[in-house]
Amino acid sequence: MILSLVRASQVENWKVAHGKLDTPPPPPPLWEKFPFLARYYGGIRTLKPLGESGPEYPGPGGAEASAPAQNGSDAAQEMGIAESESWQDYPARTSEPGIQECFLDVAGKIRPPPLRYYEGRPSGFPQNVAGSYEILKLPEDICFERFGRYGPYGFGYSVRTGGLGTGEHGESEGSATVWEQTPRVDFRHIDWANVQRQCFKANADRFHEPPPPTPTPHGFYTGHGDSAGIEARDAALNETDTTRRTNSSESGGTAKKQPRTAVVVRCWDEFVFGEDDIANMRAMMTELTLASGGRYDVHLLVQVKNDARHPIWADHEAYEERIRASIPRELQGLVTLWTETQMLSLYQGIHDVWSRGPELPVHGVYRGLSMAMQHFAYMHPEYDYFWQWEMDIRYTGHYYDLVTKLEAWAKAQPRKGLWERNARFYLPATHGSWEDFSQMSRVQSEMGAAGPDNAWNRPPGKAPAAASNKGRTVWGPRRPLETDDWFEPDGDAVPPTSYEADGYRWGVGEEADYISLNPLFDPEGTTWMLRDDVTGFNRSRAPPPRRAAIITTSRMSRRLLMTMHRTTAYKKQFAFAEMWPATVALHHGLKAVFAPHPVYVDRAWPVDLLAQTLNGGRHGSSGGSRTSVFGEREHNMHGLSWFYNSGFAPNLYRRWLGLRVNNDGGDEFETTRDGSRQGSGVGAMRGGEGRMCLPPMLLHPVKGVELPIEAPPAADEAAGTPPPSDPTA
Repeated sequence: MILSLVRASQVENWKVAHGKLDTPPPPPPLWEKFPFLARYYGGIRTLKPLGESGPEYPGPGGAEASAPAQNGSDAAQEMGIAESESWQDYPARTSEPGIQECFLDVAGKIRPPPLRYYEGRPSGFPQNVAGSYEILKLPEDICFERFGRYGPYGFGYSVRTGGLGTGEHGESEGSATVWEQTPRVDFRHIDWANVQRQCFKANADRFHEPPPPTPTPHGFYTGHGDSAGIEARDAALNETDTTRRTNSSESGGTAKKQPRTAVVVRCWDEFVFGEDDIANMRAMMTELTLASGGRYDVHLLVQVKNDARHPIWADHEAYEERIRASIPRELQGLVTLWTETQMLSLYQGIHDVWSRGPELPVHGVYRGLSMAMQHFAYMHPEYDYFWQWEMDIRYTGHYYDLVTKLEAWAKAQPRKGLWERNARFYLPATHGSWEDFSQMSRVQSEMGAAGPDNAWNRPPGKAPAAASNKGRTVWGPRRPLETDDWFEPDGDAVPPTSYEADGYRWGVGEEADYISLNPLFDPEGTTWMLRDDVTGFNRSRAPPPRRAAIITTSRMSRRLLMTMHRTTAYKKQFAFAEMWPATVALHHGLKAVFAPHPVYVDRAWPVDLLAQTLNGGRHGSSGGSRTSVFGEREHNMHGLSWFYNSGFAPNLYRRWLGLRVNNDGGDEFETTRDGSRQGSGVGAMRGGEGRMCLPPMLLHPVKGVELPIEAPPAADEAAGTPPPSDPTA
C-alpha cells in the first residue's frame, strides 16, 4: 500500500513537471444559460405603436425577459401591411436649413428616392439595453425594413436597369411604394466623387473658403500652369497649427460659415466589394453629402497591402491602376491609397515595443491605423472634423440624422465629470435617467466605490467607506509625470475655474474634439492585452495616463489629429490605434465624449447583472482594474449589437435582409406560418409575419454578406451569339 502511494506521488510529480495534468475544461460562461430573445425577428405584419408593442425584454424594473409572445404570428394572419411613410415627412428628423438641392447628375435632374419607414415596432420587439434614444433624440418610434432602407440605392431591381440585382425575389409586399414618387435610379454611370464635388460647389457660399491643397514636395518645374507658384518656402500652405479656426462664424460679424467634415471609410486593396457594401456606401454619400448640402464628404482610405508588388509611390500609373483593379468604378474617385512603408517613412524614429510580436509592427494597419488618419487630415486642410468609419458598420436608420445628433449631443455636454461619465456604460433600466446616472458617476468618482476590484472590500473591523479609496477626477489636462514627456502644452485647454467652482458650465456649447461610440476606459490595471502598447515616454516612474475606446470608429477634430500628427512626427510618441486619440485628448485637455447610442443584447440577461459586468472596473467604471470587462472578460459582450467581435450584429443584419441564419429565417419564414412550431425561442417562431423591421441602430461587425444576385448579362448573349464550348469540359 505504501509503495503504491509512493508510486502515485512520483507519477503526479512527473505530470506536474511536464505539464501533463488532466484538467477539466473551464465551465461555460454564465451568460450562455440565458435564453435567446426571439422578438427581434418579428415582421411588419405585427407592427404596433412604440407604447403598445409590449417589449419582450427587459421586464419591469429591469428584470429578465417576459415570456416571448407566440401570438405575433397568429395576429399576422389577420393583419395586412401598413402603409410606409417617406423619411422626408418624419417630423423629428434633422434637416439642413438653407441648402441648394444636390443631384446625382450634372444636369440636376436625377435625385434618389427618399427612405421609407413604418410607424411603430413589431410586437414584442426588445428595448435597447444600453445607451438611449431619448437623450440623443434619435427616432425610436419607427422602424425600417430592407426595401425602405436600401431600395433607393438599387436594392430590389435588376442590374439591367441600373440596380444591384438583389432583393428581386422573396417577400416584397408593399415595397413598390419606394419608387412611386421618384423613379428607380440607374447607378451604372454615377461617379460619386463628381457628385460630391458638384454638391459642394452648389453650396460653397455656406462654408469657409477652402485653403490651398497640400503640395507634394519638389523643386521648381518649368512646365505650364500654376506649378511655379508652389515653390515658395516662406510660408506653409498647410500648417499643422493646432489652433486653426474652431468657430463657425466669419470675422467681421458677417454670415456664419459652416465647418466641413470628412467621413473616412477605411478598407484595403484586396477587399471584395459585395452588393451590400455598395448599397451601404451609396447610402452614406446620399444621406451625408447630398442631405447636408456638401457639409459632409465621404472618402475611402485604402491600404495597399503589398507595395513591393504594386509600386504605387514609384509610378503614378501604378497608383491609378491599383485603384482601377481594386475598387468599383463608381467609387474610384473617392480613394486615397496608403501603405505601411509610407507610414514608416513619415514617422521615422519610433521605438517599437512589439506588443503583439514581429508580425504586427507599430507602423502597421493593426497597431498604427491612427497614423494613416493623421496624414490624411494633414493632406486635407479643407475639413475641420473627420469621422473615422469602417466598412463593416451598418446603420438601419438615416446616416445624417445619426451623426448630426451625435455631434449636437456631444457639443452640449459640460466638461465637469465628463471623463468619469465617459468611462461607464449607461443602462437606463438600472441607472434610471441620464441625470441619475451622472450623479451616480460623480459620487463614485469623487468618493470612491467599493466593488469587486477592491481586494479590501469591507475588511474586518473597518467601515465600508474604508474600502473605497477616493478617486481622482479629471479637470483640465492630465499630463505625464515627467515634464520631458510633455509636447507643446502651451495650447492646452485650461479650466476657467476650479473643479468645485464650476457649475457644469465649462464645455457647454463647445464642439467635441473626440467623439467615441464606446466607453473611454482607463487601461491601467486591466487585462486588456494592448494596455502597454505605448512608446516614446519615460516609464522609469510610471506609465503615462491614458484612455482607450474599443473600436476605432470616432469623430476627431483637426486640432486633435494635428496634435497627434506632430507628437508622432516630432516627439516620437505613439500608442495603439484604439488608445492614441483618447490619450492625446487626455494629455492636452481636449474635449472627449462617449456618445451612448442604443445597443441591444441577444439574450435575456438580468439587467443588473449586465450592468455590474460592464461597469465592473475601478469605482464602478468600465476600466482601471483586473475586473474590467475589457480584456479577459470581453466574451460577455459577444451578444451586444455593437462590439468588434459581436456574433449578434451580423446574424441580426442578415436575418433583416431576408437571409437564413443557423437554419432560421429566410423567405419561407417570412411568408408562411408554421402552426406546428410550439414553445419559445428563436427556432420555435412560427413565422408568417413578413419582413423584419428594425429601429435605427448601429451594427458592428457585418462582414461578407452574400446576397442572392441576378447574373449580369454575358457579352455574347447581348450580341446574340452562343458562347463557345470548352473542349476540356
